[in-house]
Parts: sequence; C-alpha cells; structure tokens
Amino acid sequence: MGWWQVNADTLAGSRFVVSPLAEVFACLKLLDAGVGAHPGETAWLRAQLPGYRALLDRDPVTAALVRAGLGREWIADFLTPATRDGESFAQEVGRVRDVAGADARAHLRVAVGGELPPVLERDDLGELAASLLEYVWEVGVRPSWERRRRVLEGDVVARVAQVGRGGWAAVLDSLRPGTRWLGGSRFQVNLHEYPPREIAGAELVFVPVTPRTGWVAWEEGPRRPDPECGRGRYAVVYPCAGPLVGVSEGGGGSVRALEALLGVGRARVLVLLDSPLSTTQLVALTGQGLGSVGRHLRVLLDAGLVERRRVGRTVLYWRTGVGDGVVGRSGTDGAPGASGTS
Repeated sequence: MGWWQVNADTLAGSRFVVSPLAEVFACLKLLDAGVGAHPGETAWLRAQLPGYRALLDRDPVTAALVRAGLGREWIADFLTPATRDGESFAQEVGRVRDVAGADARAHLRVAVGGELPPVLERDDLGELAASLLEYVWEVGVRPSWERRRRVLEGDVVARVAQVGRGGWAAVLDSLRPGTRWLGGSRFQVNLHEYPPREIAGAELVFVPVTPRTGWVAWEEGPRRPDPECGRGRYAVVYPCAGPLVGVSEGGGGSVRALEALLGVGRARVLVLLDSPLSTTQLVALTGQGLGSVGRHLRVLLDAGLVERRRVGRTVLYWRTGVGDGVVGRSGTDGAPGASGTS
C-alpha cells in the first residue's frame, strides 16, 4: 500500500479545494473508460463519447498519449499537477502546457512501465495534452461548470463538517477506496505498493470531483523551487459524495409513483438524502432554488421522512427509517443519489 507520513501541523493546515482541471481530468478518465458508474454519467457519456472518439480517430498521436498517460496503475505526473488554491482552468492547464518534452516523456515511461511508442518521442507532448484537456473542458465540462462547482463546494462543506463531528480519521477513511488513517501519523492514500513519503511541512489539499474516480498528485519542493511551496504540494483527488445527477427519468413507473405522491421536486430531494447533505448540496444536485428546497425539507421533516442535525454552521439532512421505507417501496433505491461516498 502507498502511505504518507503526515504530522499534525500539516494535517491541521490542509484544505479542501475545488479544481476545474481536476474535474476535467476526471472526465477524461471517464471518457477513456467509456462506462458510467450511475445514470448521470451514462447520460453524459452518451452525449460526449462520439465527439471524443472522433477526435482520437483523427489524431493518432493524441490517442497514443491518452493510452500511455492513463496507465493501469500510474498516471503520467505531468497530466495531473498538484492543485493550487484559487487557480483558474486556464492557469492550471497552462502548467500542463509548459512541461518540458523530456519531463513529459519520462513521466509517460513510468506510466507505461517501459519504452514509449515512437510516435510519442517528441517535444510537444505538453501542448498536445493541454489541447486535449481544453477540448474536454470546452465541450464536456464548461457548459455545466457552475452546477458542478456548486456540487463540489457542497461536498467541501459536508467534509469540513465531518471533520468537526468525527475528526480527520473519519474523513480520511471515507474519501475513496484505499484511503484510510493508519495511526502513527500515517495516511494510506492508495493500495499500490509504493515507498512511503514524508510530507511534513508540505501543503496538503483534498480535491473533490464529480466522476467516480480519484488519484494523488504532488510537486516536490526540491525539484521545483518555490518559496510558497515549502516542502512541496500534495493533493488527494476523490469522488464527491453527491453525484452530478437527479432522479433518473428512465426509472419506470415506480419512480413516477413516488413523484406523483410527493411531487417531482420533493421526491428528488427525498431520494438524494440516503446520506447526509446540506441545503447547498441539494440546491446544486437538484437544480431547484434555495426556497423550493427549503420548503420541500420542511414538509419532509414534518412528515417524519427526514431528520436534521446542525454541525458547526452547517445543517445536514438525511432520510429516517420511515423515509427509507417510502423510497424502498417505490423501487427507487437504484436511482441516482443512492451512492454514498467512494
């Protein structure tokens, strides 16, 4: 397993950060896999895959770059620079574009575990990678970025509340498969057999994305001198708790029955509350206004279908056993929103 030695000061100074580039790269991984984890991803793939595959068919060099860069166990480092708080997508992708050809090839060799195909022995790999990421951003992410951003920010609110409620160990154990707090200042970041890393004094950020994926990234201070970087930057990218979907419209008569009983908006809120969510998250996930979500929650609370608890400045809502029974009897337990945290 891969783990990092994290002292108390580094963990206490860590932050949750939203990154447009991380969201774009997660979507690129989803396009490469071609299979969605829930109906929302499936619908997005149905719209995006034809154009993406046509682009790769026209550009065999970029196709080879994707195959090499998204290795089986290791992603080429230059494709996933460690997130810096407050950067725009243009700034983030600019760091990919600026990677020297020799560095990009070295990272790709690690990802493939050997020599590169001759077509990738070139110096403009950073430019090619940046152009591909810009394509995914413009076509697949930017049109829905505001909604995606609200979902991600809602996840950050919930995670910060979780820190206050159960401490960092509870958060680190639940980020994604393979992450857990081992004790003794050791944080397991994945299941791969890599040497441990000492990151005391480094900048540590946690970055949510909406697709069901994740990875780690870092920039080591000694290799990239930066007075603001200290001992380096380390990022853990993880899938957010609430997927970027609403209730599936293809859920059949049972879903429509719940909507007929409660109303479409209220039914969507109830289905999503299989795990604790804030009003901010519910607004982002449903696309409804804050006032509408608030009214739905009041009715569901009065009916005993949901409960709530204040954690710090955040109020979290989730279904009661009665609410679970209503959703289960309506056959919507397979609908989007019943995902939990990966």
